[in-house]
Amino acid sequence: MQQLEMDDIQGLVIRGYGNLSAACYLLLQIVDRDRARQWLNTMTDQLTTGNVRPDTHSLNLALSYPGLRALGLETPVLQGFSEDFQAGMTTPHKQRALGDSGANAPDTWAWGGTQSDAAEIHLLLLVYAVDETALDTLTSELQAGFDAGGVKQIYQPLNTVWLSEPKEHFGFRDGISQPLLEGLPKAQQADNPIPAGEFILGYRNAYGRYNERPLVRPDDPLAGELPVAEGVAEEDRGKRDLGKNGSYLVFRQLQQDVKGFWDFIRQAAARDASGDPDASIRLAAKMVGRWPSGAPVTRSPERDDTSLSSDNSFNYHQDDARGLKCPLGAHIRRTHPRDSLEPEPGTQKSLDFADRHRILRRGRVYGVPLAASMRVEEIMDAEDQGDAERGLHFICLNGNIGRQFEFVQQTWANDPRFNGLYHDPDPLIGSGGDFTEQACPVRKKVHDLPQFVRVRGGGYFFLPGIKALRYLAAG
Repeated sequence: MQQLEMDDIQGLVIRGYGNLSAACYLLLQIVDRDRARQWLNTMTDQLTTGNVRPDTHSLNLALSYPGLRALGLETPVLQGFSEDFQAGMTTPHKQRALGDSGANAPDTWAWGGTQSDAAEIHLLLLVYAVDETALDTLTSELQAGFDAGGVKQIYQPLNTVWLSEPKEHFGFRDGISQPLLEGLPKAQQADNPIPAGEFILGYRNAYGRYNERPLVRPDDPLAGELPVAEGVAEEDRGKRDLGKNGSYLVFRQLQQDVKGFWDFIRQAAARDASGDPDASIRLAAKMVGRWPSGAPVTRSPERDDTSLSSDNSFNYHQDDARGLKCPLGAHIRRTHPRDSLEPEPGTQKSLDFADRHRILRRGRVYGVPLAASMRVEEIMDAEDQGDAERGLHFICLNGNIGRQFEFVQQTWANDPRFNGLYHDPDPLIGSGGDFTEQACPVRKKVHDLPQFVRVRGGGYFFLPGIKALRYLAAG
């Protein structure tokens, strides 16, 4: 196990700042390269690293591929970044892979798309604070330095909200299943910790290899602080590792139609409710794979059980291989299938396969909830006031965008034939299709699911290590 260089890793990789309830994300563009480098050097001093648990505030900074180009990074170094990162999120190929068509098409996005005034994002500044007052003060101080720093904010701050329960807007507990990284204290008690290289560049991944990353020639006079690259080809021996301690950050703003979701659920449940007042919640739980409290459906298939609200110690194959408890197409069963898929379901080989496609989630919700209590019963009965938008700022970290985020999105979430199904994309984040509840003797189907989640913006970013940021700032 390789020792993590916590003082060189940005803190967002290590923790989600759950003690800092207020957060916003600022989208920036470089307008003057020289001044932007000076600003970047100053900002690097203020960033939070992985060896610090901040009490009052935290700052993290990521760059897009166009942003690295705008800073003047040399072409040979730029070509060392992964092809997925270089291509971005909006090419025709990526649109097909990610399901970004129709209402999700990048030409409809508010930012990061193909038609928006905020199409080309160079920098993503992630700002966290202990409360909204502290966040407003810190954000204003940062914004005051943008002009002199050669950067400009090109879209409104992407604000977040801190809900009364750790839930997403549909009313289900979120953030329960997170991978544990080798090298962190919590992972010492885990049965199956994930190699750090799955999320942090410059460390060995689940295949015992190093992910591709940008390298700098050894005679570069500015590369003195960068470590010598490990695990590289013979022709790259001695080069300095610009990617070490960095991670690829995926950001997608996902708008949720909460009212539409629960109206549809009620209508669908009423067709087969047999007078059961809890039928709507049960159907929604089957689609999610967890009850509103967070209890896994595979452990408690018929009713919510708050004693299991944090339970993540379950697999699917031995207790529920046919999906009679948790349907095969449920959201959490698709996005983290555990031991349920080939090769050899129910074995370590199946678990290892699933673990090679994990992502580290760091997102937060935005928008006023339909019901402040976040109780599903009140959300279902609430009236949607005006045109207020709500949803999730989905943020995840991975060492290989294609094998991790894009694979989960394309091969597991969007595929209507996932796990032997026929016409069933993900019931929450998919578009159209059916939802099947496996049952004996006769399965049940809900047909023609509308789209409940819409993409409003997005992009791929590189979250560098501190030494890498110093190099980029030096130019």
